[in-house]
Parts: sequence; C-alpha cells; structure tokens
Amino acid sequence: METQMGCEAAPRSGGGKKRDSPGTAGSLAHLIIKDLGEIQSRLLDHRPVIQGETRYFVKEFEEKCSLQEMRVLENLKNMIHKTNEQTLPKCGETVQDNINQVLQRLQAANHSVCRLQQREQEQRKSPKIHSEHLIASEKQHAIQWEDFTKEQHNKQAEVDKEHKKAMERLKGQ
Repeated sequence: METQMGCEAAPRSGGGKKRDSPGTAGSLAHLIIKDLGEIQSRLLDHRPVIQGETRYFVKEFEEKCSLQEMRVLENLKNMIHKTNEQTLPKCGETVQDNINQVLQRLQAANHSVCRLQQREQEQRKSPKIHSEHLIASEKQHAIQWEDFTKEQHNKQAEVDKEHKKAMERLKGQ
C-alpha cells in the first residue's frame, strides 16, 4: 500500500501538475455549477421558448385578424356606396313607374264603375222600362260585376307576384 500511496503522493507534491489554490477551486466549482444550471435550463426549461412562440403567434393572429376585419369593412363600405348610388335610384324609378301604371288602371276602373252606376240609376228613374228589361239588365250587370271582380283579383295577384319578384331582386342585391 505504501507504494500505491507513495505513487499517488509523488505526483501531487512533485513537479507534474500544479495544485490549484483553495480559492480558485471554489470559483471553478461555482462556474461549473453555473454552467450546469444554464445547460439544465436550456435543455429542460422550455418556458422562454414557449413564451416567445406564444407572443409571436398572438402578434401574427392579431395582425391577420385586423387586416381581415379591415377588408370586410372596406367591402361593406363599397357595397353600401354602390347601393346608395346605383341600386336605390333604380328601385325608386321602378317603383314610381309601377305606381303610375297602377294609378292609371285604378282611375279607369273607377270611371267604368261610375258609368255603370249612372246607367243603373237612369234606368230605375225611367217609368217606361219594363220589368223584364230591368231583370235582364240586372243580370247583365251582375255578370259584368263578377267579371270585373275576377279581373281585379287576377290583377291583384299579378301585382302581388310582381311585388314579390321585386322584393326578391332587392334582397338579392
């Protein structure tokens, strides 16, 4: 054992390696521990990386969303401008034209009804008219009235259908 100890002791005290002073060994150990801590944090602690990636993702998401919202708002603005400048005046003109046509038809129908009422009143006032003629005339008026109401219902259905189509076009626009 002495030889082993002697061999071991010789290099320490001999001229091989120089032994570090106690203060240097402590600072070296401290640096090694610090390096190990840094290595451990880099290998095992992923929080800084995850936080950086999270910040990047949030930043990109917010930028893309704001650009997308701006595009949507710009499209809405253009659509509203187009509607105000083009669609609404056209719709107003179409409505005005149709209202004028309907008004003319109603005035013609009103005039026809007034003439029929005048004829009926004149026939009732005249004493010379026979009862058979009155009955025939009343039947004729009843038939005319039925035809008139049927025609009015058909026209009403036609106007309703045109109105429905116009509303669908407006909804589409």
